[in-house]
Amino acid sequence: MKVAARKRFGQHFLHDPAVIRKIIAAVDPALDDNIVEIGGGLGALTAPLLERVALLHVIEVDTRLADELERLATGSARLVVHRSDALKFDFAALATRARPLRVVGNLPYNISTPLLFRVLAYREAIRDLHVMLQKEVVTRMTARPGGKKYGRLTVMLSAWTEIEALFDIGPGAFAPAPKVWSTFVRIKPRAQPSFAVGDERRFAEMVAHLFSMRRKTIGRALKNRLAADVIAAAGIDPRARPEDLEPQDFARLARLGA
Repeated sequence: MKVAARKRFGQHFLHDPAVIRKIIAAVDPALDDNIVEIGGGLGALTAPLLERVALLHVIEVDTRLADELERLATGSARLVVHRSDALKFDFAALATRARPLRVVGNLPYNISTPLLFRVLAYREAIRDLHVMLQKEVVTRMTARPGGKKYGRLTVMLSAWTEIEALFDIGPGAFAPAPKVWSTFVRIKPRAQPSFAVGDERRFAEMVAHLFSMRRKTIGRALKNRLAADVIAAAGIDPRARPEDLEPQDFARLARLGA
């Protein structure tokens, strides 16, 4: 299949056979796994996945590629191509309690963060994710407090997922080659959050609010919502900045501001 990459879709097509084998080995799909691939592209992962599973769902927003992907279906493996934007896709529609989703994909760099938040919203329907991301994004996902890489993505994923960076992938594995390295990562949603979150909406709003003012101290960022002495009484230094807080501190602040 020869199709030119479209910049507006952030397309970088995987083509390295050694990397593809390594990815399939990491996913280790079983015949009856309920797998959905985000962005089938030229079929680099679609074809080997079809060799291992009875049914494969692929989400592909580019209609040129969707038409070609459907031709990869074989007599023994059924392929369902969803012509859709993954940012708008209802992942829960493909899952059941007995067969949660396994999500696989080479995520476009330009939508990777909003797409992770989208998938996170469906965490109860998902068993695991195995995805390629820009290496810098994975660094932010797994960052510890105290640095510039630590932020909203870190805190939200910390609450609801376990993350394991599996291996890095160089630009040469893709066409066109991106300017940055990628990392293949395994993400497992937690049945229960790693700390007491309380009201999820308030928690998410607090995290977003504070990191939108990450240069300010907690006291200044919340001056119209929480008094400094109330913050201090909760064991949080009002002079600290958002990047200094542990993930559970954001939940505590959200409960104080309820």
